[in-house]
Amino acid sequence: MGKRNKSSYIIQSVTNALDLLEEFRDDEPELGVTELSKRLGLHKNNVFRLLATLESRGYMEQNKVTDNYRLGLRVLELGQIFIKHMGLLKMARPILDEVVEKCNETAYLGLIRDNRVVYVDVVEANRPVRVVSRVGVGLPIYCSAVGKVQIAFESDDEVERALAGDDLISFTPKTIVDRKVLANHLKKVHEQGYAIDDEEYDEGIRCVGVPIFDYTRRVVAGVSISGPSYRFTDERLEKELIPLAKEAGEKLSQKLGFNISI
Repeated sequence: MGKRNKSSYIIQSVTNALDLLEEFRDDEPELGVTELSKRLGLHKNNVFRLLATLESRGYMEQNKVTDNYRLGLRVLELGQIFIKHMGLLKMARPILDEVVEKCNETAYLGLIRDNRVVYVDVVEANRPVRVVSRVGVGLPIYCSAVGKVQIAFESDDEVERALAGDDLISFTPKTIVDRKVLANHLKKVHEQGYAIDDEEYDEGIRCVGVPIFDYTRRVVAGVSISGPSYRFTDERLEKELIPLAKEAGEKLSQKLGFNISI
């Protein structure tokens, strides 16, 4: 006797609940019962019962002012558990390998922890002159490509908090130490979708960093490509390294559930 098709085991009420959750987008964080009823093709009473059930388990929250609903913290918690179990490092390593194979420059995966950038993985270039690995070392956010590109997608308040412990020390003549200049610089980073460390932490070293988004469209990490400035010319950055970094960032973001089309 052959196995039954799994579609025959689908529970419609569960499908309806998942369809409801998926209606909430970044540009529509809150929705009302009437709007959800129209979108799902369900009676208002059914929608209300689904919402009440999900709210009781923490998957939905009701705005007491508007009476509309939004995703609850339990959704975020599950997402973080997924990322932890899947292993960000495990997912990132083959992408870093691919980057290095294509450009033969050092590729990093970096996170922001305690207002510092921490590189958690690296694949080094196979060249006699290359960037020295700094895995596990905390570096300033404001003068690293992978740090700047992460906080550039945060709110102004979050940026202030992230930089609160830093005096914006000048490590090289190119370090940005004026907070107004840095704020404008971060806006440009946000618009273009990548950041350049133009010898701002180490003289003679340039980097390009891109953000990694998870399924909630939040930046959770960054990928960077680093190397000596004489190899990281403006032309090479523009034609090869920036597109390569962006491609790597998009691939890893998609693995974390980020949907660029939404």
